[in-house]
Amino acid sequence: MDRSRQLRVNEIFHSVQGEGTRVGLRCAFIRLTGCDLRCTYCDTEYAFREGRWLTLAEVLDQVREFACPLVEVTGGEPLLQAPVHELLTLLADKFETVLLETSGARPIADVDPRVVRIVDIKCPSSGEVERNHWPNIAALTARDEVKFVIGDRRDYDWARAIVAEHGLLARCAVLVAPVYGALTARELAEWIVADRLDVRVGLQLHKLIWSPTMRGV
Repeated sequence: MDRSRQLRVNEIFHSVQGEGTRVGLRCAFIRLTGCDLRCTYCDTEYAFREGRWLTLAEVLDQVREFACPLVEVTGGEPLLQAPVHELLTLLADKFETVLLETSGARPIADVDPRVVRIVDIKCPSSGEVERNHWPNIAALTARDEVKFVIGDRRDYDWARAIVAEHGLLARCAVLVAPVYGALTARELAEWIVADRLDVRVGLQLHKLIWSPTMRGV
């Protein structure tokens, strides 16, 4: 079977954006199957293998049903599947805002420039810090976002150093989020305020509205 215009999709759903600068907005999500990282705090392990093959047209048809101007492609790691690039372009042709959430381990330079690329820079406690694809920083534009998931003080200090070393605050929005259940938002916020660090704190809104383990939200 020709897979050149098909994607293995874990789920397509309609919810509110739980993270990033568009938190709280209604959003259509396309979660693709597969990831080549194994972060210690991963909350979507079910997306590693579960999924069904859909054509690009089938994906678009399902997303259109939500009549939502904001669409996010996530995973897993969506950039593992080559046809995702065509999907992102098709989505950008038809929807007001398209987001791509990526682990930061794969190149983003070839992604359609109309797409907002949300790049996760892996901190030490993730167990995948060596997988960061550092050339991605040079590809960032003002419309993109960078995210650090912070598990402890070591992660925070490391992330703060990376933000300074690469001048990230001058490049794009920089977000930091505590690992759910490992670090409190208060601790993280107090470190940021004490350091006068001009980043945004993310709290994974969907986990506050629904059960932290609920799918499809």
